[in-house]
Amino acid sequence: MENINKQLVAMSINDLNLVKNLIDTLIKNKIKNELQIGTKVFVVQKTKKTEGILTKIMNSKCLVNLQGRIYTVPMTMIERA
Repeated sequence: MENINKQLVAMSINDLNLVKNLIDTLIKNKIKNELQIGTKVFVVQKTKKTEGILTKIMNSKCLVNLQGRIYTVPMTMIERA
């Protein structure tokens, strides 16, 4: 991990943006492979995690039932419960 941190510090802004996009794509692909409709998930925010049920998987977002209400949530904010 330390080696990766050193490499990231040395990168240009353009290279960092490419790495960021790659990481976002990897996260989305892993979420799509791991989750199915009806799976219990956490919606992770800065200060809290809210449990919900996945109701629909779209290209970059999901519909999640949180306490009886349906929200559109980016995949990067979802983790398996």
